[in-house]
Amino acid sequence: METGYMWMRRVRFGVNPLPLAMAYSSSATTLPCFPPHPLFSFTCFKPPHLISLPSSYGPRSISISTPSCCSSASSLLSLPENHDFPDGERGQTYTHLSKGSKVLLKGLNYAEFQEWVQSHGFRPGQALMLWKRLYGDNIWAHDIDELKGLNKDFKKMLSEHAELRALSLKDILTASDGTRKILFALDDGLVIETVVIPCDRGRTTVCVSSQVGCAMNCQFCYTGRMGLRRHLTAAEIVEQAVYARRLLSGDVGSITNVVFMGMGEPFHNIENVIRAADIMVDEQGLHFSPRKVTVSTSGLVPQLKRFLHESKCALAVSLNATTDEVRNWIMPINRKYKLSFLLETLREELKFKNNYKVLFEYVMLAGINDSIEDAKRLIDLVEGIPCKINLISFNPHCGSQFRPSNDEKMIEFRNILAEGGCIVFMRFSRGDDQMAACGQLGNPGSSQAPLLRVPEPFRVALNLGV
Repeated sequence: METGYMWMRRVRFGVNPLPLAMAYSSSATTLPCFPPHPLFSFTCFKPPHLISLPSSYGPRSISISTPSCCSSASSLLSLPENHDFPDGERGQTYTHLSKGSKVLLKGLNYAEFQEWVQSHGFRPGQALMLWKRLYGDNIWAHDIDELKGLNKDFKKMLSEHAELRALSLKDILTASDGTRKILFALDDGLVIETVVIPCDRGRTTVCVSSQVGCAMNCQFCYTGRMGLRRHLTAAEIVEQAVYARRLLSGDVGSITNVVFMGMGEPFHNIENVIRAADIMVDEQGLHFSPRKVTVSTSGLVPQLKRFLHESKCALAVSLNATTDEVRNWIMPINRKYKLSFLLETLREELKFKNNYKVLFEYVMLAGINDSIEDAKRLIDLVEGIPCKINLISFNPHCGSQFRPSNDEKMIEFRNILAEGGCIVFMRFSRGDDQMAACGQLGNPGSSQAPLLRVPEPFRVALNLGV
């Protein structure tokens, strides 16, 4: 740990959450550069050399420069045990169904879409024709000129009152295995990443982002280094899938699956995620099967329950540890929602869902969570929960303190689970040579969330000494 570095923060997420990205040394100083706000208070050490207030965020958002992630992978900081994590029910929902004076159509579900069309004096049939041109019939329209076959007056009304596009294409990177990473620019200048993963078996998956950055600060995740910049709107989420089909269907074939496993914690942006998933599975539009739209969470329990009650889509839970000691460290949300609470909630909720299995994701970290004892504990933990387990190879990134478990260890772990009666799969890296693999998305830049103190039993595994 670098001498003199500390982390202290007290935040109540009543508005747009701030990036978890402040760590400084020397004498304690309260930030003097902006007016005090009753929802935020900070104590930091050594005044930062750069503080800026991006105009797109307004006066309640702060960007603070810190050292780059490559400068010192061993600068480990700690958060207090009672750190206040966002729960997703508070904070800015950032729905934004308009773009300037125009309605952003891809932010509306079909009922709202039809109501809006009728409010301008046009028939419901016109709404359905427009909906199909946005989402179906292999059109995926992005501007008025692509709306062939619509009433002239209807198109004139749309040009005056509606906006069809929520994202701007910035770049497409192609990995050696055929995985594509698409970079999209948002209206406020921020950038998000979407991944399209072809499969030899005829299944192609689009991995969409739900936030710019992420507030969860999972220690193995590159996106988590960014902190949270903002939620994505429903339109910005949906258009990632629309763009993927529009841009790549000809190259990779039909895109059949959607996973909310890109940048962000989907359940922290629950309103827009449920809305976007509803649009994606609409039978007249993108028409993804609900069983093939999977929303992943690090374990926000209240939102998990809401999702199971309100959505027909599939659920994945990022588990990654078999003890609270390890999960508190690598997934700090566990300090708020313990393993036992998370798993018991799933056990109870899934009693009422027929033929429904949750997918447990387990990123394997060498010497941290990949022991035989971990495998045996995992069998006990998931007992009574209809589930499948996905073992994921850890994908290294800049500044990471972890190493991936080797193939032999993963196979041994898998075999123990299978012998214990679990349905288990192994998922190896796709697109990692373009930073497109699981846990590699985003660009933290100079603002970074803190690395947490490594528990003593695991310092040797990370070559940190004792």
